Amino acid sequence: MKNIVSLWQEILLEDSLINAVFSNPRNKNITPYKQVKVKPILIQGLLHYQLEYVFPTKVTHKNLKEGELIEEVKDLSEGMRQINLYTVDNDYQVMISKKMKVNISKKPPSQKKGNDFLSHNREKQYILNEGKPVPFLLELGIMNKQGIVYKDKYNKFRQINRFLELVRDVKDDLPKDKKIRIIDFGCGKSYLTFAIHYYLKDLCGLNIEIIGLDLKEDVINTCNNLVDRLKLEDIKFLVGDIESYNEHGVADMVVTLHACNTATDAALAKAIKWKAKVILSVPCCHNELYNQIENDVLQPILGYGIIKERFSALATDGIRAQILEILGYRTQLVEFIDMEHTPKNILIRAIKSDKPNNSKKLISDYKNLITFLNARPYLHKLLEDELNKYLR
Repeated sequence: MKNIVSLWQEILLEDSLINAVFSNPRNKNITPYKQVKVKPILIQGLLHYQLEYVFPTKVTHKNLKEGELIEEVKDLSEGMRQINLYTVDNDYQVMISKKMKVNISKKPPSQKKGNDFLSHNREKQYILNEGKPVPFLLELGIMNKQGIVYKDKYNKFRQINRFLELVRDVKDDLPKDKKIRIIDFGCGKSYLTFAIHYYLKDLCGLNIEIIGLDLKEDVINTCNNLVDRLKLEDIKFLVGDIESYNEHGVADMVVTLHACNTATDAALAKAIKWKAKVILSVPCCHNELYNQIENDVLQPILGYGIIKERFSALATDGIRAQILEILGYRTQLVEFIDMEHTPKNILIRAIKSDKPNNSKKLISDYKNLITFLNARPYLHKLLEDELNKYLR
């Protein structure tokens, strides 16, 4: 089902969905509705997706956020044999066989967007809207005093808004009965750290504290100076290393953006050991598995350096997601656009589950995967004790 989920994630990222239909129930005794229709709608200015469940004698509706929709897509795909997706750019037909084999075909678009179709640019749906001055964006030189975004900073403005959409999707998973502690490992210039603070504290009114950590003292000094100028509370920046950091104990939400190579693994391991409720991680430069992967079957393609480099990066993030799943996190890999680093990055979004998914198949698949690749991932080493409870 992963290729179905990936297709939906790509379409939602591009904001191109016009509508979709799930049909042909696999087992009418288990799936009571004949079809499910999906379309984007605005609720109080925020993007949601309305699902219409068509039963033999009635119709019901449910409105979901993006992250919730992806989870529903997984369930619906297991119960239905066919999905038709209509987007601005293409039509997709997804057929799912009795043995759950997935076939996806693509055709030119057959539907046109109507007058009520949501704008592809979704200007009205930005969390931070142009025309309304935002203090930290003024200080960071992204917009002027009238709230107009500078042309050469518009990509950064879009990136910040995209990231806040991802934060919005996990906001309700954060604790509600205490101050929420958020740690941003490898915070750098902290555009997104300040964005999280502004969104959760100023716009949502949550009781939070944020700690940004980075190795570069000059960068940390710049960030703390900005905190002073903005007279912000409950946010501070420290010089420190991810692996050795333990100063403030556990965290409820861990963010790691572009921590290089195994520094991402160190941050993920910290978050897992702290039982952090939410993890948002955009990895960077995946070097570790490049020198480990060894497989006779894959050798004809891995002999090309650029292919091996990209394969190693994808395998690294896939393995990270599998480890998170085994250790009790509902995990998604979504595209996150960051114009300053690479055109597209994978963001790992993980939510701590009350019911760990330690199925025998999940564990067996993971063991077979790392054996097949001859890989000994660093994240596995850091979490050896935790994983051995399930892998023995």
